[in-house]
Amino acid sequence: MNTESFDMKAVGPRIRMMMPLLTPLEAKVVDTVFGLRDFNDETSLKKIAAEAGVSEAMVVKITKKLGFAGYRDFRAAVSLYNSQPTAEMHRELSVDDTSQEIVQKVFRTSIHALEETLAILDMAAFDRAADLIHTGSQRDFYGVGGSAQIARDVSHKFLRIGVRANVFDDSHMMLMSASLLKEGDIAVGFSHSGNTTAVIEGIQLARRNGASTIAITNYGGSALAQAADIVLCSTAQGSPLMGENAAARIAQLNILDAIFVAVAQRDYRAAERNLKQTMSAVSSKRKDRLP
Repeated sequence: MNTESFDMKAVGPRIRMMMPLLTPLEAKVVDTVFGLRDFNDETSLKKIAAEAGVSEAMVVKITKKLGFAGYRDFRAAVSLYNSQPTAEMHRELSVDDTSQEIVQKVFRTSIHALEETLAILDMAAFDRAADLIHTGSQRDFYGVGGSAQIARDVSHKFLRIGVRANVFDDSHMMLMSASLLKEGDIAVGFSHSGNTTAVIEGIQLARRNGASTIAITNYGGSALAQAADIVLCSTAQGSPLMGENAAARIAQLNILDAIFVAVAQRDYRAAERNLKQTMSAVSSKRKDRLP
């Protein structure tokens, strides 16, 4: 990893995105590093190995697996990342927190997720996704639970500008949808973990049938990301109480809001015309209900 031209805000997110590719023991070593409050550019390899209960050679192997030249390169990057202002925003919630502290920590966690997601966002992938959604003949969105709610939110926005998309949150319906997709169609899979079996299977089938596929996930190394043509990653640190999903959801909604604007921009006149029509229809319906 070239740390000289690298955005230091992206160091933590890129390491977290690769965690699914690590073994439990390897992940423990990474967690050990990020759990050390005093980790800096002088922290020795020997100390990390001792803290994690592994050999020094294994620590070096893990840093290379994460894309660094070795431990020194890894240490320099993580030290610089920890010195970033946004790195101080993430604080664990405590049962002793006041209401003001709770509000500040929750807001800062979301700000942290937005800052880091912006730092890692692949703009080439973003543009390709916007192009595909704009030109797609059929657009089917797959998601379960909270991810389905994100899919519904963005499909509602797209409908306002005349871009129709279907949302499926049932495994059988996803497979039925995917079986009918073909070249020129789009399937978008939403999964925070990237390991939701129903979504992965739907995306895999859609891709086999020639449809273009997009993954919206928190982990670039996840099974869903590997199954899709295009990957758009959010990133969020977890906490015992809030987990990762809350902040990641906000980051994903912002990515999709940006996709919505980019799609509208590709034919702004049509988007503006359709928006007026849809809003006029909704407004007329509301007037009809007035006494």
